[in-house]
Amino acid sequence: MPQDWLYGLLGGALIGVAAAMYLLLNGRIMGASGIVGGLVDGSGGFKSERLAFLAGLVLVPGAVVFAQGGASTHLTGNLGVVIIAGLLVGIGTRVANGCTSGHGVCGISRLSLRGIVATLFYLLAGGVTVVLARHLLGVI
Repeated sequence: MPQDWLYGLLGGALIGVAAAMYLLLNGRIMGASGIVGGLVDGSGGFKSERLAFLAGLVLVPGAVVFAQGGASTHLTGNLGVVIIAGLLVGIGTRVANGCTSGHGVCGISRLSLRGIVATLFYLLAGGVTVVLARHLLGVI
């Protein structure tokens, strides 16, 4: 099995375990956009818990990349495209009331119809966006 597949399998298992632990220990869904949104707009409590979650979300992958000597994505070097993509993802998660961790991981595992439908739509929108950006516009 190629090494990239093993990394994906391990990463997926870790995300699933983290989501289950978050739900079991805190009684709340591990939705990253909701956690970030609560910090930005001040809704909800548990500020230290939210900050700890986000620190782990940023620092652990950063430590792994540092330990491995760097990472390459091969997608685009165009910083403008990366910024626009990040903003669109952020807006989309607020409009959909959730993100891949909330709807995709936690929603589907709980057989939530809302989570399943949201996941289908954001995967479809992502696929269409890649086709448009790469094949029609040539920006990535």
